[in-house]
Amino acid sequence: MMTVEEVADIAGQTLWLIIKVSMPMLLVSLIIGLLVSIFQTVTSIQEQTLTFVPKIIGVFVTLILLGPWIMNTLVEFMTQLWSNFSLYVSG
Repeated sequence: MMTVEEVADIAGQTLWLIIKVSMPMLLVSLIIGLLVSIFQTVTSIQEQTLTFVPKIIGVFVTLILLGPWIMNTLVEFMTQLWSNFSLYVSG
């Protein structure tokens, strides 16, 4: 039977994994948003929808480039969880 510490450890690993695999897309979106905001400020263009298309394209390209790494990371974590499954339910 699992202890509270083991459950907390798995939950912590899961949260860290979520942060690790989502960070590239979030950073790309943040950087593109910042660059578009600077461009809007310099050119006095105040169109609110101007940031959406570059962000979507940037996130899409990031997913294409880093998709295999994200998938491998998720598969490794799930393999680790499933290989230890008997330890979690025994008791």
